[in-house]
Amino acid sequence: MKPIIICLCGSGRFIDLFNEIEMQETLKGKIVLTIGCNTHDVARTEELKHYKPMLDALHLRKIELADEVYIINKDGYIGESTRNELEYAKSHGKRIIFHEPDVISNRRKFEIQGGV
Repeated sequence: MKPIIICLCGSGRFIDLFNEIEMQETLKGKIVLTIGCNTHDVARTEELKHYKPMLDALHLRKIELADEVYIINKDGYIGESTRNELEYAKSHGKRIIFHEPDVISNRRKFEIQGGV
């Protein structure tokens, strides 16, 4: 059987949590796709800002490749980029996992159509 491919999505401000989840999911035997560089930092750096649209597009492609999408919604936070990735994953029928499934993110509860 082929290993499950999982894509991690969330704010780059949670980079330590990204690293922790990447390790946990890898030890479960999954192929983990994660942020290649921290767009949270890139967006704030004037000389790198122009890369953000390309990096966002690359991450959407990772979602396409994945079987599952893991939303890192620490303390209920889902920013605009992550919200876009979540909607994209839903529209592609991906299984979605929330890091904090009981937290209503940004005061909006998402209906998961791709499964949970």
